[in-house]
Amino acid sequence: MGVAFAAERRLLAEDELGPVQQSHYPDLAELSHPQLVDLVRFLRARRDRARDLIGDLRRARRGKAGSGGGLSSERGLAAKKQAYARALKRVNTRIAQVVSEMKRQRALAAMRAALDRRRAADAEPSWRVHGRDDGHSGMAPRPTRRPRPAVRGSRIGSVGQAGRVAQAIRDNR
Repeated sequence: MGVAFAAERRLLAEDELGPVQQSHYPDLAELSHPQLVDLVRFLRARRDRARDLIGDLRRARRGKAGSGGGLSSERGLAAKKQAYARALKRVNTRIAQVVSEMKRQRALAAMRAALDRRRAADAEPSWRVHGRDDGHSGMAPRPTRRPRPAVRGSRIGSVGQAGRVAQAIRDNR
């Protein structure tokens, strides 16, 4: 369930409200990656500060710490912290989208460059593909000295035929 803009206006001070309002669309879509990173830093710092103040209040209530800054209720701080957390979630989602788009663009550029290299390699003569451009094609292949095994024509297909005969014998039992 979403929280109304009016609720955020009631919770946050004037200097805190601007960045939180930037975390809403369509303003969020217009921010660049460095601006998004700065916004995340601001929101995270404010959320962490509110969390620490809530912890101090709880410690003060248990008698473990000082006065807790003179605040008596943590309800307002908890609501403020949740407003920052929701804004942070929106901005983190947008950063993930921007980063994935940047990765996609880099991958597409790399694939286009590879395709261009491939097309350029196909246009070159084949003797240049192997790294020599002085007219030599490299080492000459030497034929092997081992004789090829001679298979008699009567042996070709005999293994398959033996399997068929053995299966026929088993079937006729």
